Amino acid sequence: MILTIASKTGPASDLGYLLHKNPSSVQSFDLSFGKAQVFYPESNEDYCRCALVLEVDSLALCRQASANKSTGFALSQYVNDRPYCASSFLSVAIAQVFGSALAGRSKERPELVEQALDLCATVDVVYSPSETGEQLLHDIFAPLGYSVKTKGYVLDQRFPDWGKSPYYSLQLEAKTTLSSLLSHIYVLAPVLDNDKHYQVDTAEVEKLLRHGAGWLAGHPLKELITRRYLRHRRHLSDMALARLTEGENQPLDDEADEKEESSLEERISLNEMRHNAVLNCLLEAQAKRVIDLGCGEGRFLRSLADDKRFERLAGMDVSSRALASAAKRLRQNDAVELFQGSLTYKDKRLKGFDAATCIEVIEHIDGNRLDAFSQVVFRQARPGLVIVTTPNIEYNVRFAALANGKLRHRDHRFEFNREQFQNWCQEQAQRFGYNVTFQPIGLVDEEVGAPTQMGVFKIVR
Repeated sequence: MILTIASKTGPASDLGYLLHKNPSSVQSFDLSFGKAQVFYPESNEDYCRCALVLEVDSLALCRQASANKSTGFALSQYVNDRPYCASSFLSVAIAQVFGSALAGRSKERPELVEQALDLCATVDVVYSPSETGEQLLHDIFAPLGYSVKTKGYVLDQRFPDWGKSPYYSLQLEAKTTLSSLLSHIYVLAPVLDNDKHYQVDTAEVEKLLRHGAGWLAGHPLKELITRRYLRHRRHLSDMALARLTEGENQPLDDEADEKEESSLEERISLNEMRHNAVLNCLLEAQAKRVIDLGCGEGRFLRSLADDKRFERLAGMDVSSRALASAAKRLRQNDAVELFQGSLTYKDKRLKGFDAATCIEVIEHIDGNRLDAFSQVVFRQARPGLVIVTTPNIEYNVRFAALANGKLRHRDHRFEFNREQFQNWCQEQAQRFGYNVTFQPIGLVDEEVGAPTQMGVFKIVR
């Protein structure tokens, strides 16, 4: 089986630093079930592609006492798709060969780890039986923000009456981090195969929750993914689903409304794109002390908490229930400060930060209170960097579930179009001594723009 990962974000050859594999050499790795080879078919400043070729030794597996017992027919251990089809063997190879990249570590270029790259991954081949076929591949990967392309095959070109095979070449494209891409493939390869080459136990539950953090709880097929990953062991699946529900997918009463908006945006994974865009701005500005205003359940703070480049992190929200959920999510990071407060009232606790982030918050503030928000953030707190993201109402016509002119969330007091947002930002910048630049977030539509718009304010010294 073959996995390739390509980057088009320049300098594209930096992919080698993230994968910890030199593009100028071919490397081989002995695995318990065969051998893996890593090489780069192409590597330059504009485009870099790395290939992981996995050779599974089927005969050696048959000799192992832990090999799966024959099912279906007597020769199934000898006649099967193990050497050719993406499965848990690929997941193990990713963990052993690309372990640092999977964990989000890069010793030589740590700044690249959280950078969203233009990535394209191909897997030859994946298994998806005829009753679900290509649709299942789209249903599993599209909600994670990928553009999904598949290529099917016939069982035998000489006998077309035999019909289609259950195997497909899979191509995934997205602007995302390398660790996210690898985590998705790590979890979903055995899910598509619907089997594992080793027994599962509670340790596999921990692996699933660790590599599924931040995306599995909100996936529309989380139950199917969980049960297949854990080989349909009901007690393990129930354990994993209960923990997902408790920690990720069971919002408190006043947080449940977030699902209304996120369900609209789920297919293109806007939340992850927003977080990546804001994070890149923070890293570019070398901000060390960051406060997330309107932090909600603490998802963005959680993505920053383990990054040693940030010396101080804090979050403020008006909702005590949201803060309780954030505290639970950040329970292993006591250094993160959380406190209740309103963005329209002066608060000395907001001072002393290099940067303030305000992600999808201003649209929840009454229009006649926006000036109070500006006074609190830009005049009184006055961080060197302020990042504001908000929906672009023009894009709402692209959501099938929204009637023309309807707001994206029932708690939104308003939503700016692109001109209104830029005018508002420029007015605040002129009033309070900032420069402001703008960045679209998400796929840009030629007619209505991007789904999210971002203003980046930098103080004029």
